[in-house]
Amino acid sequence: MDYYNQQKQGLGYEFLAEIKATVGRIADFPEAWQPLSKRTRLCLTRRFPYGVIYQIRDEDILIIAVSHLHQRPMYWKDRL
Repeated sequence: MDYYNQQKQGLGYEFLAEIKATVGRIADFPEAWQPLSKRTRLCLTRRFPYGVIYQIRDEDILIIAVSHLHQRPMYWKDRL
């Protein structure tokens, strides 16, 4: 968020709003997004080069990472 605010005032807050909207889409349609493995899925943000990696666990959704799509891919694997 700080990085984006340094690029343009308020852009960090727009980034945060985009992440919240992406999590909302996941909550509404948890099985609609791209599977990465048997239990792990990826939902891309619409405006920024990020994806939300998550798992569906019974009635819960576990957010594993908010990952930049072009830097350090798969860094979050150790969190599983």
